[in-house]
Amino acid sequence: MKVRNSLRGLKNKMNSIVVRRRGRTFVINKSDPRQKARQG
Repeated sequence: MKVRNSLRGLKNKMNSIVVRRRGRTFVINKSDPRQKARQG
């Protein structure tokens, strides 16, 4: 999982879901697990 300043580029990819957990923003992609990232 990458930690990034901006998730804008990842959330535009196919099958990406933006999830908020414990005050952090995550991007999860089931079809391409390498695209996982969090912010905050």
